Amino acid sequence: MTGICEGRVAIVTGAGRGIGREHALELARQGAKVVVNDLGVSNSGEGGGTGPADEVVRAILDMGGEAVANGADVADWGQTEALVRQTIDAFGGLDVVVNNAGFVRDRMFVSCSEEEWDAVIRVHLKGHFCIARHAAAYWRGRVKAGEQVDARIINTSSGAGVLGSVGQSSYSAAKGGIATLTLVQAAELGRYGVTANAICPIARTRMTEGAFGDSMKAPDHGFDENDPANVSPFVAWLASSQSREATGRVWEVFGGTISVFDGYRREQTVDIGKRWDAAEVGPAVEALLSKAQPLVKVYGT
Repeated sequence: MTGICEGRVAIVTGAGRGIGREHALELARQGAKVVVNDLGVSNSGEGGGTGPADEVVRAILDMGGEAVANGADVADWGQTEALVRQTIDAFGGLDVVVNNAGFVRDRMFVSCSEEEWDAVIRVHLKGHFCIARHAAAYWRGRVKAGEQVDARIINTSSGAGVLGSVGQSSYSAAKGGIATLTLVQAAELGRYGVTANAICPIARTRMTEGAFGDSMKAPDHGFDENDPANVSPFVAWLASSQSREATGRVWEVFGGTISVFDGYRREQTVDIGKRWDAAEVGPAVEALLSKAQPLVKVYGT
């Protein structure tokens, strides 16, 4: 199979269903060799099994592509190290990590338990760390050996991580951490030929169907803006050699729309050249806020 990712080797986590499945299939269509990782758990992280990953591998093989399945826990240090080794052994290298795996335990903040918080932070934030960390060590080793590297980390944040989402404090916090992690990865790993970008997809998945209900339903006719397959061509482009100038960005992809978030900036500043007196702070803050852009609404408000 030929395309803009021809010859590339990619790991896609959470690739058994939903957006991850579409990423794996599109990367294969574009010529990549794909390791389809999926633990096979429910939307809340329960159960397990490699069935979904095996099904995606069969679909890729049927279209003439190359793929293998993997059932590693993305937040397990040893299992993800073995996943990277499996990829290199199977396909002779690794060029792309697409971090997509995750689940939700939605609760209002005052009702969120420690166990629910830890589980969501673990799978999303630590899950994004583990595989990328092992991959980065492999890429750095190649550079130190005198080889040329053109590699990609593609993380999955969310509008909830950028803007917040009522009832999703743990998920929003994890996704916000992923967005910032992406900036650090881009800054540190560029010297090794690695780019890092994060996407905030808007699409119909098990997570969004539960959170947003009927608004995610497919229309009876016309363009289905919420089809998860809409997001994957952009991911395939990020995975390709064509995207080497794009790094350290957080992108939103929805239907036929691509947006780039501008991030936090120091929009307004006041400096009095000395230590503040507490009584002076209030009027200064009022002046700053009068010139600042209004807050973007949190999802669900």
